[in-house]
Amino acid sequence: MKKMTLGAILGLALMSGSALAASAWTGGDDLPTSPLACDGTAGASGAMPYDGGSPTNPPDRKGKKITVVDIPKLIGIGYFNATTKGILDAAAELGNVDAKTDGPTKANIDEQITFIDNYITSGVDGILFAANDPVAIAPVLKKALEKGINVVGYDANATPDARQWFVNQAQFNGIAKAMVDNMAAEIGEEGSFAIVTSTFTTPNQARWIAEMGAYAAACHPKMKWLETVEAQEDNNLSFNQATTLINKYGDELKGIFGMTSVATPASAEAVTQANKCGTIAVVGLATPNAMKPYVEKGCVKSVVLWNPVDLGYAAMHVLRAVADGTLVPGATSVKAGKLGDLQIINGSEILLGAPYVFTKDNIGQFDF
Repeated sequence: MKKMTLGAILGLALMSGSALAASAWTGGDDLPTSPLACDGTAGASGAMPYDGGSPTNPPDRKGKKITVVDIPKLIGIGYFNATTKGILDAAAELGNVDAKTDGPTKANIDEQITFIDNYITSGVDGILFAANDPVAIAPVLKKALEKGINVVGYDANATPDARQWFVNQAQFNGIAKAMVDNMAAEIGEEGSFAIVTSTFTTPNQARWIAEMGAYAAACHPKMKWLETVEAQEDNNLSFNQATTLINKYGDELKGIFGMTSVATPASAEAVTQANKCGTIAVVGLATPNAMKPYVEKGCVKSVVLWNPVDLGYAAMHVLRAVADGTLVPGATSVKAGKLGDLQIINGSEILLGAPYVFTKDNIGQFDF
C-alpha cells in the first residue's frame, strides 16, 4: 500500500477543507473536524440549540421508581463491565431505579437492535445504549421514544434525534490530541504507524480517527499512516490483525494505535509475542487492568482513557434527571451525584471530562 505523509494530507486539506484531511485515514468518518491547537488550546465555540429527540406522551416519572435497561455494544468485556458497575452504583445510590445490563456478546448491530426492540415490547421506562452503528440503531431508538421511553446514550452515539441526551466520555479532539501526541513522543516525528479499530462505522472510533488525522496533519505532519484494519472488538481477531500488520510492514511499522479496549491489549500482546517491545510502540484506549502487564514491563508506555465506571454512573444520573424532568432542553449543566455538575456541549451532549493518560507511574493506582 502506498503511504501518504501527513504533510500531503494537510496540503489537500488546505484546498478542500478539514474534513478531507480526516477522511484520508481509512476508518475515519467524513464529518467536519475541529482539531485542537498544537499547544492544546481550543477555539471559541458558540452554544448550540438542543438537537436531541423527545419521547411521545411519557408518563409522569418524577420521583417514582423506574425500570432501566442498559444495552451496550456488547457484554462480557472489561470496558462494559466497568460501565455496568457505574450504572448499578448510581442506581443503588439513587434508590428509585431498577437497572440491569443486557445485550449481544459480539459487537453486532443487528443483534443490538433486536435486544432493544425486545425491551420496548416487554416494557421499560428508560433505555441506556452505546451504539454499534449510529444510523442503523436510530429507527429502533425512535420507536422507543414514540412509546414514551426515555433514551440516553453513552460511549457511542446515535443520530441526535434518536435519543434525548448523549454522555460523551471526552471530546473527540481531546482524545485525538492525547493519542497522537503520545505516539509522536514514542516513535518520532517521521515514524510510521497503523490503526486497529472496531469497524469503520462504529461512531466513536470513526470520529476519533477523523480527528486524529486532522490533528496530526497540523501538528505532526511528517508522521506516516500506513493502514487501518477492522477487528470487531474481538480479542482473537484484534491479535491476528495486529500480528498481520507487524508481519506485513516489518521494520517500517513503528507504532500501532488501538482504538478499542480490546484492540489495545491485543495489539500489545501481538507486539510482545513478536519480540518487538521497544521497537513497535502501542498507544491506545483501554482499561488499566487489561494494560497493567504491558505497562509494568515497559512494552507499553501510555494508555489513554477516561474512567468507564464514571461514564456509566453519569449516564444513569442523566437518565434519572430526564425522567424526573430536571434535565430539559436548553440546560447548560446537569447534576451527576458525586461527579458534580457536568457541562452540556454540542446541543444535547454531556461531557464527562478530559481524557486521562495512564503510565507506569500511575496505572497501579487504578482497579477497573
